[in-house]
Amino acid sequence: MTTPRRRVALSLIEGRAHYDEIVMRVVAGARVSVWIATANVKELRVEAPVGTRARAQGRYVSVLELFTGLAARGVELRLLHAGVPSRPFREELARRRALTAGGLAMRRCPRVHLKMIAVDGASLYLGSANWTGAGLGAKGDGRRNFEAGVLTDDDVMLDQMQGTFDSIWSGRECKGCRLRSLCPAPLDVIVAPPAPSALPLPPRPRSRTRPT
Repeated sequence: MTTPRRRVALSLIEGRAHYDEIVMRVVAGARVSVWIATANVKELRVEAPVGTRARAQGRYVSVLELFTGLAARGVELRLLHAGVPSRPFREELARRRALTAGGLAMRRCPRVHLKMIAVDGASLYLGSANWTGAGLGAKGDGRRNFEAGVLTDDDVMLDQMQGTFDSIWSGRECKGCRLRSLCPAPLDVIVAPPAPSALPLPPRPRSRTRPT
């Protein structure tokens, strides 16, 4: 079956732009949902919120502080990962009981190697960058990874990738997984997956800003 051609907004994201565009503009501006898929999870430091003393002092804070603010606004936060998060990330998360009590949901599947960030059902990043400081360009010149990806608002790609994400997240991929015997905690055991028809994708805002 041939996919019809369509016009889409597509931006190339490289190096430091992962931090400036993806983390500080797209993720920080979320209004409905943030879905992240990554192989590795490490502590990520970001600029302190505008108007705070830490910002005036030029200090950086954990990205989990950003997540805490998003959760307080009712944004759904999902983090799907393959490896065990780094110790600094786990220690920072343990200090944020409000966030772990329902603001940030995390699930692990060892087969996850895709790097994806979907925000509000309106913006999609696909690329090479893991959810780490080096991957997302938060490290200084000469220290960050060489990474590249694309940012788009294409409806077809958003629907496809959010569907892929949710299929893993809900445990629907577990039954046919040939690595199940090696999995530390199959998601279909941890999660009682509802019927696919009961899993709506995040709604798209009526007005969307296309990536430039």
